[in-house]
Amino acid sequence: MKKCACVRSAVLLPWGAVLQAVVLFLVCSAACARPSPSPTALTSPPTPVPGVLYVDVGRRLGRISPLVYGTNYGPWMVVPYELLPQAEAAGITYLRFPGGNWGDQNDLRKSQIDQFISLARRMGAEPNICVRLRGGTPEKAAELVRYANVVKGYGVRYWSIGNEPSLYSDYDTVRYNTEWRAIAQAMEAIDPGILLIGPDIHQYTGNPATDPKDAAGREWLREFLLANGDMVDIVAIHRYPFPSSKTGPPATIDELRANSREWDTIIPSLRAAIRETTGRDLPVAVTEVNSHWSSVTGGEATPDSFYNAIWWGDVLGRLIRQRVEIVAHFALQTRVGSGGWGLLASSEVRPTYYTYQMFKHFGTELVYASSDDPDVSIYAALRDDGKLALMMVNLGPEERAKPLYLEGIGQPTKAEVWLFDEAHAAEKVAEGRALASGDQVTLPARSLSLYLLSLP
Repeated sequence: MKKCACVRSAVLLPWGAVLQAVVLFLVCSAACARPSPSPTALTSPPTPVPGVLYVDVGRRLGRISPLVYGTNYGPWMVVPYELLPQAEAAGITYLRFPGGNWGDQNDLRKSQIDQFISLARRMGAEPNICVRLRGGTPEKAAELVRYANVVKGYGVRYWSIGNEPSLYSDYDTVRYNTEWRAIAQAMEAIDPGILLIGPDIHQYTGNPATDPKDAAGREWLREFLLANGDMVDIVAIHRYPFPSSKTGPPATIDELRANSREWDTIIPSLRAAIRETTGRDLPVAVTEVNSHWSSVTGGEATPDSFYNAIWWGDVLGRLIRQRVEIVAHFALQTRVGSGGWGLLASSEVRPTYYTYQMFKHFGTELVYASSDDPDVSIYAALRDDGKLALMMVNLGPEERAKPLYLEGIGQPTKAEVWLFDEAHAAEKVAEGRALASGDQVTLPARSLSLYLLSLP
């Protein structure tokens, strides 16, 4: 029998009494008509009341995977000694190694595995090792599992095979699926308890017209699931939306501002493809993701920019809402001159580092939250300490004041407020602020705002 596939998973302004009564009436009317909470992902959740940020504290939607705060790391990356404290405090919970195509160009050495596990443990991150596909063999892959989990006892649970095989001109889906299965079987023979992740294909969007195909026109994802859907535990894709071509310019702020919504199509399409090909549901992962696949830097919306960090906050919120099991940003560190992807540079942190500092305060149980404003998103979760965390994203260029309706909270509460904008690097800006349902919250331009509410 196949092993279990489960994984471990502003300023506040009073609102007019008349308008507040109208909202209450509309919310109550809508609440009577809406369906029961679903344990499945929410994509573009409906908003019971137009124009407000809406949270229903009573609609608990299940545990958030602790592995959504991940990134990639590899032997070509160096975490500078002076940035080790920042790396350890980054809030990274999952570390994929070696990220990128390095692992299909080189054999992993045992000393590199030792160093990787040491870093993962210092950071408190779950390790994932990717064995070599192109140029690899089942025997080499099995030996890595034996060394890591039998000889050293590291207990590495998450393993993948190859990186973006859909880019290899000498591979088609038949060759890939055959080799993947042989390697997977050899690895499981050493440790049947490992969890296999794949196929890690590039640029999946859920659109059959543009998704990766081999030279014969066969879709990489579907062919993989038809051949190996019985063995894979977590279905993984990669996505970098910009640039649109090899010679294309980097994204503008307006382009990045509109982009995060694509995940409301990508993940549902991925889940549908899994069900259609395997007849069952499987956990999904996004194991490489950033705004650009190119090494462009210095632009208004390139990976090293402040706006990239705000965009990533909205993307991460959407992926959490859609119940993705693993999310691994690219990458932990890149030095100046070799691309702006890294959360860490050569001697300082980049803006996207602070996105993770904000999400370190987020909760562990998803709560229903919605907004009908395309520039303003809200994500809600209960924390283990009983507080309600509200992450609000303003992608727009102007400050926005929005009514916040908290269904299920009948009396005023106290809020602790954290802010990440161009003037605040994930800083606490208020504590003990009075907040009642119907009050307005002011969201600075291009910002992440986190409200921690002590529930009455």
